[in-house]
Amino acid sequence: MRDFKSLLVWQKSHELTLSVYELTSEFPRSEIYGLSSQIRRSSSSIPTNIAEGCGRTSQSQMAHFLNISLGSASELRYQIILARDLNYISNKMCKELSVSVDEVMKMLTSLHQQVQRTNS
Repeated sequence: MRDFKSLLVWQKSHELTLSVYELTSEFPRSEIYGLSSQIRRSSSSIPTNIAEGCGRTSQSQMAHFLNISLGSASELRYQIILARDLNYISNKMCKELSVSVDEVMKMLTSLHQQVQRTNS
């Protein structure tokens, strides 16, 4: 077991989730059960699954939850583009969030590879 709060990737993904929650509070009310909800779930799924993986006892389980986090990050990447194309966020905000998502994805990929090597 690991302390998820000490992982930089968890810290970055938590910050990203907080930004997404703040941003989506300004989405149209009609999106409360639509894109606003989806983008919040995909963003919060990233640090949530990192935390869950850290609570597991085997490296293969940790790798599994990191893989889920990667999938959620990819989902979030698309939802950010969709929000921009629907004019819910600016091009600038889309770029900033995309950079953050890409950074988290690189960190997740690196940690996943490290866990896989340790598991071998």
